[in-house]
Amino acid sequence: MNPAQKASPIGTAVAGPKPSAGAPSPKRTPPQKMASPVRGIAAATIGNALEWFDMSIYALLAIYIGRNFFPSDNPATGVIQAFAVFGASYLIRPLGGLVLGSYADRKGLKKGLMLTIRLMVLGTALIAFMPNYDSIGILAPLGIIVARLIQGFSAGGEFGAATSYLIAQNSERRGFLGSFQFASQGLGSLTAAIFVVALTTVVSNEDMMSWGWRIPFVFGLLVGPAGYYIRKFVDEAPIDHGPDPERHEPIRDLFKSQKVGILIAGGALVVSTAMSFILDYMPTFGIQQLGLPKSSSFFCLVLTGIILTFGTPMVGHLSDKYGRTKIMIPAACAIGISVIPLFLWLNAGRTFFVLASVMVILALLKAIYFGALPSVMSDAFPARARATGLSFSYNTAVAVFGGFTPMIAAFLVQATGQNMSPGYYIAALSCLSIVALSCGLKYRGIR
Repeated sequence: MNPAQKASPIGTAVAGPKPSAGAPSPKRTPPQKMASPVRGIAAATIGNALEWFDMSIYALLAIYIGRNFFPSDNPATGVIQAFAVFGASYLIRPLGGLVLGSYADRKGLKKGLMLTIRLMVLGTALIAFMPNYDSIGILAPLGIIVARLIQGFSAGGEFGAATSYLIAQNSERRGFLGSFQFASQGLGSLTAAIFVVALTTVVSNEDMMSWGWRIPFVFGLLVGPAGYYIRKFVDEAPIDHGPDPERHEPIRDLFKSQKVGILIAGGALVVSTAMSFILDYMPTFGIQQLGLPKSSSFFCLVLTGIILTFGTPMVGHLSDKYGRTKIMIPAACAIGISVIPLFLWLNAGRTFFVLASVMVILALLKAIYFGALPSVMSDAFPARARATGLSFSYNTAVAVFGGFTPMIAAFLVQATGQNMSPGYYIAALSCLSIVALSCGLKYRGIR
């Protein structure tokens, strides 16, 4: 028996020749390795990198966006309003996950990926060229809200289709291949951080407030068409949609028989997504609460972006050899134990070195935890409803525990007067993820 005929651990299959009338149905076989895994990785991850670039840019430049579109006598109020819009866009992501994830499961992962990147570019263009509040009044913040909703809807379908496409390249290396989904998040955040460091160093504060903040969004518009072109010329991923693909209803299947998978995948993601947004928020924390210079605070994100971009695939590779939960559960425990002492150190030190050290430690723990996370989430669902299941569970968790994390962190600091209060939030979420991973071991046999 050749390798292409072995039983697949993830339930994918290649379409073979149709059986003759009256012949028994052939045994399902797993997908063969696709012709160009490098091209497949690029196609699957470029949209995710663009999504996280735009998201990081919005979070990092919230001070400027708040002043331009949410004017207030209290600058802190404008920032909270900008973060609230940032979080509100995540409320539509579960809907986007269901609609676009179902579309990808029914029509093909490639078609789903091409649709999501079109929508993403539209939302980015609206933000890049939206006149400010002084020019068009209330239409300005409404326009930003619409742009973020479009981006949120698009991003809702991106994760599920892209992750499903990645692990379809080679089921035996799904930990390594799936890790590129999150490595692309690190790449997007890294690129955003480099942009912001360069801009805040070279461009004056007045020019940044006037037009400088728009430059990264214009750059995002250049990446979008390139991503669409790459996705257009890759092969479709071979996925088993069951004996009757025409009647395949992934949304119905998801809520009828995959509730446990939703809880496992979403719960495992909780601490990881909150950590991502806390890392994006920390430069703003350093500027507003610790009085650190803008350029040096944003430079810390360059360090974390490098770690997340290059460390994540290494962890994904190790997870294929030694087991995924054996790496992730200890990492989640380490996050829960260390995050509060790290915030105590940050508030006591109040220097660039301390901020950089805390962010690097958190980034290392995050890379160890989420390197294998995409493949763990994928194994919570059968192949025929995987894009829908991944998209919905991912975006529901991100909407509840991710998108509002910067606003929650800013609110906790302001309401309690304790700069370390975000640490308590992360520690509590780490416990939720440990429970979800334990359930994955028990109910899905995820190792």
